[in-house]
Amino acid sequence: MQGANQGIGEKLDGQKLYIGIVQARFNEGITNTLAQACLAELHRLGVNPKHIDHVRVPGALEVPVALQAMAETDKYDALIALGCIVRGETYHFELVANESGAGVSRIALDYQIPVANAILTTENMEQAIARQTDKGRDAAQVAVEMANLLDDLA
Repeated sequence: MQGANQGIGEKLDGQKLYIGIVQARFNEGITNTLAQACLAELHRLGVNPKHIDHVRVPGALEVPVALQAMAETDKYDALIALGCIVRGETYHFELVANESGAGVSRIALDYQIPVANAILTTENMEQAIARQTDKGRDAAQVAVEMANLLDDLA
């Protein structure tokens, strides 16, 4: 795919970017680790700490409304959603996972802003623990890459 599209995509330089992070507090042990890994990777990618706004909300269902408020400011180049939903014995897991996921996707599409969705949906805490660091780091990379891609496409 070289040629006409050369130079577009896979840019992980965050030096000029403004990033908003929304972290759910529910399952805070997991979401704190997600946030730490995400912030460390954003810093490694060159995002100025002064250009990162990090807010916390009660749970995964509240993440989309905070993302929406951030998107409406037109301040951010990309947003990141952090959370952890662990399956329980009731239908509540499906409700929270489906609705939070749909809300996060809707913000990205409605506002044409990249939103890296790192809301973990796992069967148990062991799975969440196994994924927390990698997914936090991945979210930072996705946010930076997609912000640069949309800038190149504009």
